[in-house]
Amino acid sequence: MSKRYSYACINTVLSAKGIRTNRKMIKKTFDEHGIKYASELALQNCRDLIEIIKWNEANGIKLFRFSSAIFPWFSEYELKDLPDYKKIKNLMNGAGKLAIKYGHRLTVHPGPFNQLASVNERVVDKTIKELNQHGEMMDLLLQPRTHFAKINIHVGCATGSKEEAAKRFCKNFKRLKKNTRDRLVVENDDKPSLFTTEDLYDLIYTKIKTPITFDYHHNWCNPGTLNEEQALKLAAKTWPKGIRQCTHYSSAKRVYEDETAKIVKHADFIYDEIKDYGLDIDVVVEAKAKEQAILRYIKEFENEKNLILN
Repeated sequence: MSKRYSYACINTVLSAKGIRTNRKMIKKTFDEHGIKYASELALQNCRDLIEIIKWNEANGIKLFRFSSAIFPWFSEYELKDLPDYKKIKNLMNGAGKLAIKYGHRLTVHPGPFNQLASVNERVVDKTIKELNQHGEMMDLLLQPRTHFAKINIHVGCATGSKEEAAKRFCKNFKRLKKNTRDRLVVENDDKPSLFTTEDLYDLIYTKIKTPITFDYHHNWCNPGTLNEEQALKLAAKTWPKGIRQCTHYSSAKRVYEDETAKIVKHADFIYDEIKDYGLDIDVVVEAKAKEQAILRYIKEFENEKNLILN
């Protein structure tokens, strides 16, 4: 079957030329310079997102996970309050139109501090605000309000028990805005104390129909009772008809590059063939070498000669 590949957030070739979407600042700088400076950085990030989409098209990459950092410290303000909002909206609309024209899929992965299952109500409230802002970003990019434009998170915790955490997740999921709920997906974890693909299926998907992003590396670290093929195919059942299953893939740094590395660390490149087990899948490659890891992988495993680093 077929696979399409993405890298996450940073294009190393373009970053070397100053083109990037993750310009940010420390909290002290935000406190000193405020929303005006955040707006200036966001404007530059949005402008460069267009250049990254163009580069991806030129190099045959039809899938891209953009960075949450495109709006620095966005938890501290509303996007519409940015002084440059009109310009930013136009740029985001333009980036989205370009992705649609090229047939690209745009995704995003909010950070691990977003925990709908937290027992701390302040954490949950902040999570809801930030996830809704990711839904707003997708709207600005004119992306469909479906799981094609996935907003990917983890359950985040298992305080009490996995069953209790899942109940909190499902309850708080319903507090999200619809344009966020309609895009939200959940990913299996790399720690045995947290959620396997089977856990997510039984405790989350059957309750709220949130698709599962299968992470190969996390499954290797925390397989539960299912082997890789079984877990991937179980996750495949959760994706709506007409929307390609999205997965994450990385090689273990400990196995291939540094035997002293923690088991959960990602390698710089991909060292084994990514098995699709007969499925059509999108693969977000979580390798430290970013787009270069994808291009090297394709040349080594798929013998594609038409992808060239510019």
